[in-house]
Amino acid sequence: MMESADLLTAVVFLPAVGALLLALFPAGDQANLKATTLGVTTVTFLVSVLLWTGFQYGTPGYQFTADVPWIREFGIGYRIGIDGISLVLIVLTTFLMPLTVLGAWRAVEKRVKEFCIAMLVLESGMLGAFAALDLFLFYVFWEAMLIPMYFLIGIWGGQRRVYAAVKFFIFTMAGSLLMLIAILIVAHGAGHNGGWSFALSDGIARVGSSTMGFTLGQQRWLFAAFALAFAIKVPMFPVHTWLPDAHVEAPTAGSVILAGVLLKLGVYGFIRFAFPLLPAAAMEALPVLGWLAVIGIIYGALVAWVQPDMKKLVAYSSVSHLGFCMLGLAAFTSEGINGAVFVMIAHGVSTGALFLLVGVLYERRHTRVLADYGGIARKVPIFAFFLVMTAMASAGLPALSGFPGEFLVLLGTFTAGSSQMVWAILAATGVILAAVYLLWMVQKVLFGPLQNPANESLKDMNLREILVLAPLMVLAVYLGLRPQVILRPVQPAVEKLVQDVSRGAGKRYSVDPGALRHAEATPPPSDVGTPTAGLPDRRFRLAAPAPGLKGNLALPLKPHAEGR
Repeated sequence: MMESADLLTAVVFLPAVGALLLALFPAGDQANLKATTLGVTTVTFLVSVLLWTGFQYGTPGYQFTADVPWIREFGIGYRIGIDGISLVLIVLTTFLMPLTVLGAWRAVEKRVKEFCIAMLVLESGMLGAFAALDLFLFYVFWEAMLIPMYFLIGIWGGQRRVYAAVKFFIFTMAGSLLMLIAILIVAHGAGHNGGWSFALSDGIARVGSSTMGFTLGQQRWLFAAFALAFAIKVPMFPVHTWLPDAHVEAPTAGSVILAGVLLKLGVYGFIRFAFPLLPAAAMEALPVLGWLAVIGIIYGALVAWVQPDMKKLVAYSSVSHLGFCMLGLAAFTSEGINGAVFVMIAHGVSTGALFLLVGVLYERRHTRVLADYGGIARKVPIFAFFLVMTAMASAGLPALSGFPGEFLVLLGTFTAGSSQMVWAILAATGVILAAVYLLWMVQKVLFGPLQNPANESLKDMNLREILVLAPLMVLAVYLGLRPQVILRPVQPAVEKLVQDVSRGAGKRYSVDPGALRHAEATPPPSDVGTPTAGLPDRRFRLAAPAPGLKGNLALPLKPHAEGR
């Protein structure tokens, strides 16, 4: 029977092995190239389901771990493992990939071999980044994603594809180089006796320690380097300008993966690396992150509202939706961060579906301009059904996937403090604006008189396209009705994050009286370190939720009056 670590390794590297296999195929054998790519991505998804079924719920630590020395002289190792947060993101990735390949079946006709190889290499890069527990390994996977996405945009994109690809490359590389410098400094600080260690656990234990870590000033500079790289990837306002160009020029498959998975790596980077490694600087940066998130939510929604191009509208909606993820993280409550992770999953489902639907129209009419449509619902009723359902899910209609995450983010932000309450009120306008611009798009495309003669012969979705969109719609409804499917594995990891970061920052936190059935003040584990000298013990540990409360959320952790 396959060992647990081998199972995670198989998930990460199956697409890369598939890419090597495709290299042996003749370039003209398009049918077998596409079929093999679909088969590899489907098998990868099925293996990732084994991760889900074998995951031990209620356990906050890492599972399916491996720690194999790689470059001993520098403390670099093949260190992988997943918690609930990385689990749901890995399964989202493997779920979207075969649907994306099937959706691009007829859209990509040139250089099919290179396209299929790029898609598989990209998948391995994303999966590896979600699984990496070694800073060097994470950086390798992080950069491995950049190359295939650059080619996906630059080769199979639209008329301005070269400009969009270069802009994407420059933005991403600028942040990545700063992050590399920060990683090297952290790895040197995490080593013993002047050595090096790229292990995330060593970095958290030594660099993020309140007694033997870096000074607050040093943490600020290092956090800024990590934060810039991750903020560009999210993308946060004002470093978001590469995204609309990349989305508009990328092929449909590239847009689906870019919005569905790649952007989530920015938020994930904050959660997995920036906050735990540099907790004091992270806590100090929360107000800045919060205000930038609020600006991004409102700005993205307003700009989306005035876009004449459907793809650009969906691109700016991503800026707004990912702002909710960063807002939940900036609130730094259990509800807020749980909601942020849920929004990542819901956004991957609904926005991925929106890009696929835009691709369906573009394959038929070769235009994405809203004014070129109108009144087509009677001609393409199946397409109209999917577009309305997807728009409602993206807008956060209750009982669909967009609602639980945004609700939790707003709840967690509202209860975090007085200044955070202002964030929540302002962010709530983003929910309203999302409904406005999405309904406006639906009305412009589907309803009204059929004025454009070119739409008279418009054909409805075929079986292949229905098979691509149907699983996304089913998942959107299922997550809206049963959000605990995501929250159950995620909650323990979120609670551990809140504990560890607040403890590492040397902050005094307390638990609301109403949360006593979920939490109890206890001494910290011996391997965590001690509080900052001269300060009272500021550490606590949340007890596990009571039996029978699967998926329930602990109440938010609040700072005392001295603030963060």
